[in-house]
Amino acid sequence: MTHRLSYIMAAALLALAATSCSDNDYAELDKGRTALELTASQSFEILEEINHGSEAIALNWTTGNNYGTGNRISYTLEIAPAGTDYITAAIPVSAATQVYSWTASVEQLNDLLREWDCPAGEEVELAARLTATVAGSDEPQVSELTFKATPYEPVTRTLYLIGDATPNGWSADNATEMRRTDNGVFTWEGNLREGSLKFITTLGQFVPSYNRGTDGRMIIRNTFDEPDEQWHISEAHAYRITANLLTGELAIAQTSGEMPRWDQLFFVGSSTGWSFVEMTRDALDPYLFRYGRHFTTDDQGEFKFGTAQGWENMLKATQPNAPYTDTAMEFISGYDPDNKWFLNASECDRAYKICVDTRQGRERMLMSEFKPYEMIYLIGSACSAGWDIGNALAMTATDSPYVFTWEGRLTSGELKFTCDKQSDWNGAWFMCAAGSNVAPTGSQERMLFLDKSSDACKAQYVDTAIGDIDQKWQIASDGNYVITLNQLEETITIAKQ
Repeated sequence: MTHRLSYIMAAALLALAATSCSDNDYAELDKGRTALELTASQSFEILEEINHGSEAIALNWTTGNNYGTGNRISYTLEIAPAGTDYITAAIPVSAATQVYSWTASVEQLNDLLREWDCPAGEEVELAARLTATVAGSDEPQVSELTFKATPYEPVTRTLYLIGDATPNGWSADNATEMRRTDNGVFTWEGNLREGSLKFITTLGQFVPSYNRGTDGRMIIRNTFDEPDEQWHISEAHAYRITANLLTGELAIAQTSGEMPRWDQLFFVGSSTGWSFVEMTRDALDPYLFRYGRHFTTDDQGEFKFGTAQGWENMLKATQPNAPYTDTAMEFISGYDPDNKWFLNASECDRAYKICVDTRQGRERMLMSEFKPYEMIYLIGSACSAGWDIGNALAMTATDSPYVFTWEGRLTSGELKFTCDKQSDWNGAWFMCAAGSNVAPTGSQERMLFLDKSSDACKAQYVDTAIGDIDQKWQIASDGNYVITLNQLEETITIAKQ
């Protein structure tokens, strides 16, 4: 067993800087002679992922006493498997003056046990030790307790459609990725053919897979010796699929209305060495695909768009060497004509954003120069600025004009990013692409960019009133977070330390 604290313990190890200054909590200078006492309130002893967001354990403690000195008391909380040495690398909590509790959700506690290599399904006894130290005194106050927990093995964070009913057939290397909306919950919308389908967890690997059980529910298949039952699609149509791996429920429902012809689109040209670069499907309009790139002077030349990684079935310009401002495009099922757009050397050494609308008979290519915002700001109930847009928190610039970072404390609540702090709230925003009040993944994910004051941005959305869109991330738990935002590629990482 590895006895070390992971980044998760940033919330667990509380060491408050000792100082002789007074604050409101120290109006009563003499804390008396009450012994320091650490207590536990445990909601879940057997941890299950279906309860991942619920509180598993709360540790609370009394203030202890400062011997009538009026000096501030610092607290250090340590947690380790019982019978092992405590970890002493306490992490200070910035600007915290009085902290008398620590809580962990089911997922946070489970992640901690997994970091210690505790086997899933086996009960573990944990020991917690609280040490209180008064500034100017060498006499520590200590309280200890133990509690038990049984960890689980989390389900996959990725899920893919595979089968002759799916867009990419039986290729495990090119399976269709679903969107993760919560622990164990995945969704996908698109066109399915008549045929069979199942789900794999890892690109390039046919097992583990999720297959159809005898009751129609999803069951995991870990080896090729196990049954390989699948679901059958009887009619080619547009569908919405929702899979819940924690409950085994699977919903496959036809959707009304026309669906886009393609689930993927690729930018290809001389700037990419004629390799196919996948574009990003818009979070609001499935007909729109986006791509952002800084074109260097070496990137001048032709480009077009592939509906697959091949030279047939492409979206092309309607004239040879079309300027990038030419929005007209057409679908060519064969090889000819092979008209492309052309970016001149004088038009390079700058960034562009491309939006392709694939509506049949109304195809268009919208390409415009992108000038990065000089600063991006955090706003929301999860950060110290709250919803005061005038005091939104500035991020930190990097060597790249497109990339900003931020590190600091976030609390449970909502979060989004303003590019211009426009006081009427109708300016430029980076929002959660996955929907409203969705937890960040902790790894790189797509963002939704909307400039509500831009006629050009509004014109891209044929059927969506962007002024009504307000999608935010939901920060689930307090802690120190590191954020990296790329405004050109429209990606973000919100990671708890």
